[in-house]
Amino acid sequence: MFADEYDVIVVGGGHAGAEAAAAAANMGSRTLLVTMNLQNIGQMSCNPAMGGIAKGQIVREIDALGGYSGIVTDKSAIQFKMLNKSKGPAMWSPRAQNDRMRFAEEWRLALENTPKVDFYQEMVSGLLVENGKVAGVKTSLGIEIKSKAVILTNGTFLNGLIHIGDRQLGGGRAGEKASTGITEQLVELGFDSGRMKTGTPPRVDGRSLDYSVMIPQPGDEIPEKFSYLDTAALSVQRDCHMTHTSALVHDVLREGFDRSPMFNGRIKSIGPRYCPSIEDKINRFADKDSHQLFVEPEGWKTVEVYVNGFSTSLPEDVQFKALRSVKGFEKVKFFRPGYAIEYDYFPPTQLKHTLETKLVENLYFAGQINGTTGYEEAASQGLMAGINAHQKIQGLDPFILQRDEAYIGVLIDDLITKGTEEPYRMFTSRAEYRTLLRQDNADLRLTPKSFAIGLAKEERLRKMEDKERKSKAFVKFFKDTSVLPSDINPILEGLNSSLVKQSDKMFKVFSRPKVSMDHMLQLESVSGFVKDNNLGREVLEQAEIQVKYAGYIEKEKNNADKLQRLENVKIPDDFDYSKLKSLSFEAREKLASIRPVTIAQAARVSGVNPSDISVLLVFLGR
Repeated sequence: MFADEYDVIVVGGGHAGAEAAAAAANMGSRTLLVTMNLQNIGQMSCNPAMGGIAKGQIVREIDALGGYSGIVTDKSAIQFKMLNKSKGPAMWSPRAQNDRMRFAEEWRLALENTPKVDFYQEMVSGLLVENGKVAGVKTSLGIEIKSKAVILTNGTFLNGLIHIGDRQLGGGRAGEKASTGITEQLVELGFDSGRMKTGTPPRVDGRSLDYSVMIPQPGDEIPEKFSYLDTAALSVQRDCHMTHTSALVHDVLREGFDRSPMFNGRIKSIGPRYCPSIEDKINRFADKDSHQLFVEPEGWKTVEVYVNGFSTSLPEDVQFKALRSVKGFEKVKFFRPGYAIEYDYFPPTQLKHTLETKLVENLYFAGQINGTTGYEEAASQGLMAGINAHQKIQGLDPFILQRDEAYIGVLIDDLITKGTEEPYRMFTSRAEYRTLLRQDNADLRLTPKSFAIGLAKEERLRKMEDKERKSKAFVKFFKDTSVLPSDINPILEGLNSSLVKQSDKMFKVFSRPKVSMDHMLQLESVSGFVKDNNLGREVLEQAEIQVKYAGYIEKEKNNADKLQRLENVKIPDDFDYSKLKSLSFEAREKLASIRPVTIAQAARVSGVNPSDISVLLVFLGR
C-alpha cells in the first residue's frame, strides 16, 4: 500500500494537522495525512467559533500566508463580529460563529482538492527513527510508512482520559478513543513529557430553551470576513444569546463538589487559566453571584447549542440540575454532558523555532502537543511546521517569523524560549509590537514573505499589492491636499472640535481624534478621489489607520529595529555556556537546555537577566 516514501507525514487531522498537510503539499511536498477518523478532519472539538481577541489576528495571518483556516471559516460562518471596535485598531479582533458540520466538511473538501495530499485512516502507534533522524511512522496494524519528515499534531489524544464526575473514560474526544504508544516512545528517546487538562461544556437541545428571556447577541450590521481573497461576506446571520448563572445555580453546583475530579484529586494536571470551568469560577470568585453564559447555535439548521461559559467535569446529574436553574434553561434537554480531558504534552522548549525537535531530526510538533490551547494557535503552528518540514527536506532556508512580524512569531517564540506549564493562549498583551501586528494589515506584512517561498499564490500577492498601492496613494492625497476653512469647519463644528482659521493639509485635520473617515468623505474632493480610484472598504480602513496612528506606528517600528540588532547577533550552535562562570547558574542551565539561536532570543528566556546578556555580548565580541 505504501511502497513509496512520502516527503511529509502529518499525524492527526485537527486544525494543526490540516494546515500542516495543506502547507507542505501546496509547496510541493508529497504529503500523507494519517488520522484515526477521516470524518473528523478539521473538527471543532469545543466551541463553534473562530477568532476572538488576538486569535482573530492569527487567523488573518494564516490566510495572508496562504493557509486555509480563513477561507474555511468564511464558507461556514453563521455570524461575524469585529470585537473591540471601541478601542484602537491594534485591539480590533475578528470573530466568527460557525456551522460546525459545514466547517469540517469545508476542511475535508479543501484538502481533497489539494493534489499532493493523500489520506489514510488509522492510529499511528509509533515513529520510525534511524540514527537520530525520523524515517516514517508505524500504525496500530503494524504497517510501516516511510517519509523524510513527520509532523505530530495529536491534540488531546495522547493517552487522553475523559472525566465526568467520579467516572473516567479513555478517549481523545467524546466518542473517540485515545492514542497510545507515541508518548512512551518519545520518552524513551529522551523527551520530557507532562500532562495538561482542558474541558468543554454540555451541548443542549435548542428547542428546549426559552430565548425570549435571554439577551440577543446579533452579529455586526455590516459583517466583514476573514480571508483577503474573494470569499463572500454574510448577508444573513444567526443570533447568539446571553443569560447568566445565579446564586441558586452556584449552590446547586457546589452540591457536587465532593464528586468533582477538579477538587477530589483525580485531575492533577493544570487547565487553561483564561477558560476555567464553571466550578473553578465559582470557587475562585466566590464573591460573585453571577457569571455570563453565551448560548451559541452550532449551525444554520441544527438545534444543537453550545453553552459557552459552562465548561464542567461535574457529574452529569449535577450539570443537568444546575443548568435547569439558569434563566431560559428551565426545560433544557441535554445532547451530551460536559467533561474534562487530561492528555500528554511535550514542553516546547525541546523544539527549535522551526518547530523541529532538537532530539530527533526532521520530527516536528504542532498544536496542543506543544502545550497550547485553541484552534487558531494550533492551526498557525501546523502551518509553520508544514512550511518548515518542506523547506528542510528540500535543503532550503528555514521560515521563521519574528516577534515584530506576526502574532505567530510571538506565539512560537514564547513557547520555545519561555515554555509553558499551563495551556498557552494568545492575547494582544503578549505582543509588544501589537500596533504593527493588526488584523487589517496581515496581508501587507506576510503575503510577500509567503510568496517568496512558494506558498502564497500570485493572485493573493496581486490583491495585496493593489491594496498597498491604493492605500499609499490615498494617504499621499491627504498629505498633499489642502482643505479650506469653509469646507471643513462645518464638520469640525458638529464635532465640537476647534475650527481652522486658514487652509491646512487634510492629513493634519484627519489626525484629530474625533475626525473619522466618514467625516472626511463628506468633503467633495475626498469622495471624488475614492470614486475615481475605485477604493474599497479595506483601502479606506488602511488609509485611516495610517493617518491617525502614524506616530505610534513609527515609534513601534523604531523600537523593533533596535531589538532586531540583537536578533542579528548569532550564538554558535555548539556554544558551551558552562565555561562562562560570570553567568548565573540558572542562566547557564536554561541557556544550555533551550539553546537560543540569537542574543535577542536568549534575553527572552525565563531566568536570564540583563547582566547575563551583557556577559554573552562581551564574550561574543559585541
